[in-house]
Amino acid sequence: MPGVYISYPFCRQKCTFCNFASEVYSRALEARYVAALRAEIQRHPWRWQPETLYLGGGTPGDIDPAVLETILALVPGYPWGEATVEAAPGSITRKKAHEWRRLGINRISLGVQTFVRAEIARTGRRHTAEIVRDEIELLRDEGITNFNIDLIAGLPGQTPESWSESLDWIERLRPPHVSVYMLEIDDDSRLGREMRRGGSRYGAPDAPSEETTVTLYEMAVERLQAAGIERYEISNFAVPGHESRHNLKYWRIEPYVGFGADSHSFDGEIRRQNAETASEYVTRTERSESPCIAESPAKPDEERFYVGLRQTAGIRLHPDDWQRFETTIRRFADQGLVEAKGDTLRLTPRGILFSNEVLQEFIGT
Repeated sequence: MPGVYISYPFCRQKCTFCNFASEVYSRALEARYVAALRAEIQRHPWRWQPETLYLGGGTPGDIDPAVLETILALVPGYPWGEATVEAAPGSITRKKAHEWRRLGINRISLGVQTFVRAEIARTGRRHTAEIVRDEIELLRDEGITNFNIDLIAGLPGQTPESWSESLDWIERLRPPHVSVYMLEIDDDSRLGREMRRGGSRYGAPDAPSEETTVTLYEMAVERLQAAGIERYEISNFAVPGHESRHNLKYWRIEPYVGFGADSHSFDGEIRRQNAETASEYVTRTERSESPCIAESPAKPDEERFYVGLRQTAGIRLHPDDWQRFETTIRRFADQGLVEAKGDTLRLTPRGILFSNEVLQEFIGT
């Protein structure tokens, strides 16, 4: 069954590395956003029961539980098979965890990024490793045992030694799921812009080299594997049976519907995108206009390669795939970036490191 994604692009502070469509908006806009979000969900023609629910952002973990209840009450399917809320360490209380559980939330994604105090300070975050430990214990006490920890490889000041400290904490905390992202350097984040222009703010000069960042990622793969947390997607690792059911829908090209600013939807044929900013989304909704600003037909053949190959299991090749992509597949196989066994195609460990370049080749081929 399809999944539901709800966007909540509000944060207490904008982290230096963040390149998402989130900001520190006014309380007035936040209240209007909740009203617009409720209106969009109410107007949706529910013809199915959602299997998964995911609240991302921003920091939806900061939503007052009473307000969250008014939003979730509009989504059918309770209790959902998997219902995730993204939360910032340092913001979880026992009362909030208890209310999450009551509302059907059974999975939390914690944006830890690093457990090293000096690295945390440079990102703009305010937690400590001990706070993360205490909040995970609290979640477990309240019956929420399924959680994810986000880590970023490539943050300013990061070294193999400090990264090993973060991985030590992962082994102590025993999360069922870990996401490891390599820092994206682009103009959509303050840190990325500073690094691209050779500036000195946000610790930009101390960011590790691309080669070192790759080394950190490979360290994580090895350490997580040894801890029984297996890679099932380029950036995602899980104890078997704890893979993100919602995110697998994206990589398997299954239907989902998005609500809120910059959310996306896919009904199996058409892809749609909502207005990118919270203010534009609110304005369009208050005018009784559709929040959707773009839609396009899906391209299942290309998309199956582009998102499907992100999974460690790879994709199953059809006879038509060979006819269309044979030259590309054989070239990458000769370079040691993909391997084809029987009717299965997957990235090699080396291919994962060059995944952006490999996957891009299947678009428009």
